[in-house]
Amino acid sequence: MRSFRSFLIGICLLAGAGQVFATQSANPKAAHSTLPQEGIFLVFPFENAGAGPRLDWIGEGLEELTIQRLSAAGQQVYSHAGRLDEMDRYGLPNSAKLSRATMLHIGEEMDADYVVFGDYTSNGQTVTVNARLLRVNPVGLLPMVQETDSLPSLMDLHAKLAWRLLGSCDHGYPLDFSQFSKLQRPLGLAAFEEYIRGLLANDDDARLRELKEAARLEPDWPEPAFALGEFYFQKNDCASALPWYAKIPPSDPQGVEATFASGVCRLRLNQPDQAEQIFDDLEQSIQRNVAAGADLPEILNNLAIARARQGDFPPALTALGRARDIDPDEDDYPFNLGLLALQQKDLATGETHFREAADREPDNPQDCAFLIYTLDKAGKKAEAAAQREAATETFGEKGLPVLKFDSKTTHPFAKYQRIKAELDITSLRLELEGPQLQQNLAVASALPAAAVVGHIRRGRQESRAGRLDAAEQEFHAALVADPNNSSAHRELAEIYRRRGKLDEAAHELQLSLAGRDSAAVRTTLARIYLEQKKYDQARVEVQKAIKLAPNYAEAKELLSHLEKSNPTGGTQ
Repeated sequence: MRSFRSFLIGICLLAGAGQVFATQSANPKAAHSTLPQEGIFLVFPFENAGAGPRLDWIGEGLEELTIQRLSAAGQQVYSHAGRLDEMDRYGLPNSAKLSRATMLHIGEEMDADYVVFGDYTSNGQTVTVNARLLRVNPVGLLPMVQETDSLPSLMDLHAKLAWRLLGSCDHGYPLDFSQFSKLQRPLGLAAFEEYIRGLLANDDDARLRELKEAARLEPDWPEPAFALGEFYFQKNDCASALPWYAKIPPSDPQGVEATFASGVCRLRLNQPDQAEQIFDDLEQSIQRNVAAGADLPEILNNLAIARARQGDFPPALTALGRARDIDPDEDDYPFNLGLLALQQKDLATGETHFREAADREPDNPQDCAFLIYTLDKAGKKAEAAAQREAATETFGEKGLPVLKFDSKTTHPFAKYQRIKAELDITSLRLELEGPQLQQNLAVASALPAAAVVGHIRRGRQESRAGRLDAAEQEFHAALVADPNNSSAHRELAEIYRRRGKLDEAAHELQLSLAGRDSAAVRTTLARIYLEQKKYDQARVEVQKAIKLAPNYAEAKELLSHLEKSNPTGGTQ
């Protein structure tokens, strides 16, 4: 799940274990908190409107460069990967040419304040770049910004373009071009081109060749090193990934992710003592430098696994219990607690945890298999048989995995431990935004449209922190100002779903759809109908979702599940 991790990689709120959330800048003394913030930006690739195919890379390059330069200037910017994740939700291919209306819709869904788009032309010697800002709320298209220069001067051209873009959304933007430029990392065009070509390469050999060349040309630039670390990490080649992750400075915006991935690698290499040190340092650094109580469940989960593999069970149980409480929808945490209980031969506690995991994620056959195994071991044969029969109806005759343990090892259940390989920093970002958000809300109270956005953002913050009562109040406040706000209805539905109020959740999703149709919302509604065993209604909603977004993977998977579990239709 690189989803939320990747969404806000460019907001300059990430950093390493040694110096959390420091700025990446040529001027390390320039603190981002003191820089003027214009809002949240969502950047799309620039269109090739008149350059040869050899220069196609510039389109993605201008997107990435805009993300980096706005981030270096203290702005909150969604990453390239974050944009792709959102487009995937709607079944839109990366190469799709989007209308302004579609970009605006995606911007609304991602709570962006501004959408950045543009195009470029080149005759082989010079290049002209046009860029525009589309304000999301209230909707408005700001004047075009244009820059022309020689191709070798593309980096300088873009720096001026980015500066002018910020000036176009705030005519009183206080930084002159010289001050803005000092915030930017000096970067050569050759290395940047190699980096972008590496990201775009479809062939692994070409990708490695281009990224390594970029790293050679700019050895102090963290981006190629991080991309190489990610490449090897995804291939589960931790021995190759670790040296590249080690090149990411602790103060870099990707430092937390590089450190976290290094800890995961140490677990994969069965080096729990080193993994514990990494995750413990990361956890303490966040507590010390960001906010007391600002925990990330993925870090706690992996820290617990590292401790458990060293036989240190009490602190492992404490960390896992905290992770379970932070994220009430995730089944991995109670599942791992169940494994620890089995390792300590506490079958009653194991049963409780596996039952909770199965309740949180009814579609996970492994949760159910371990619940049945624990019931069998505890001598509860009748209950185990009933669970097995129910599982057969849900997953099919051979749907449950066969559990095999090596009783000769110290940790017979270790291979089943669920290591969290990806980090969701959204909740931590919201912890950081809290004080500033309160100030923004006070200012926004006089502006109904801005107040609605503020209430929704605050509600999401409270929801992520597990404070559902406060979250519900914020979403209701948003609906008082705008009764037809689709986002507020959708978020309120999620609160009701988490509380088990499925009828109320379905009603809120229907209200959300009345304001704005959405494949994602229809799929969520279908899942609720499925929980209520309303199979026909679930099928109708998921079919409508697929009609809206034919390539939407979640909707297609849900329809496949419905076909397998209830192929003939009917309410059952």
